Amino acid sequence: VQLQAFGGGLVQTGGSLTLSCTAYGPGSTAYGLGWFRQAPGKDREFVAQISWNTDIITYSDSVKLRFTISKDKSRDTVYLQMDNLELEDTAVYYCAARKAPNGYRLASNYNYWGQGTQVTVSS
Repeated sequence: VQLQAFGGGLVQTGGSLTLSCTAYGPGSTAYGLGWFRQAPGKDREFVAQISWNTDIITYSDSVKLRFTISKDKSRDTVYLQMDNLELEDTAVYYCAARKAPNGYRLASNYNYWGQGTQVTVSS
């Protein structure tokens, strides 16, 4: 599975961006797809995940009610709609796919990673 992420950019606080991540290859090998982010000098942190064949969705507390993850199975694509962006949301965002059904918050449980896309929120 190869993942390719798009949609990063520069936005002001309170603005919105939508990231997309398309999977190329045998998508059935992935149980779930997640978004992580990494700010300069910080560890990579879990943002959201969606299970490919079910409707299980999970968010980190820091983005809950502001971000929305969704999927389009016909396009093998996962989206991350980010609203009401805050300065603290500035980071490189990565999409990732995992084979295991559990442990969605841990980056180490993801088997495939896309290239990062930069999201910068300015005041």
